[in-house]
Amino acid sequence: MNALPAGPAAPSSLVEAADGSVVSRVLLRTGGGVMTVFAFAEGEGLTEHSTPHEATILLLDGTLQITVGDDEYRVETGELLHLPAGVPHTLHGGAPFKMLLTLMKDAALEN
Repeated sequence: MNALPAGPAAPSSLVEAADGSVVSRVLLRTGGGVMTVFAFAEGEGLTEHSTPHEATILLLDGTLQITVGDDEYRVETGELLHLPAGVPHTLHGGAPFKMLLTLMKDAALEN
């Protein structure tokens, strides 16, 4: 499933926040991974979770507070953060923000 625009586009323009919710749009899904853009409304976040896959977050708009394992980070617009496979992480709500999540599947884990 691919929902990438036909031409150039600012990733932050591909999803809009809705009051009291987290909105996501899968842009690209292949056997090797998934690229998803998210818009978080004010006060929204994600509870602790982990994935068996390597991932990165590219903050498109706003500021994000995130806990990765025992480490706490403040991520600013334009910054990239690696989420190691198997390490729990939590996204802390606050002001609205948008991010691009890229999840890279490890073929060895799929077998």
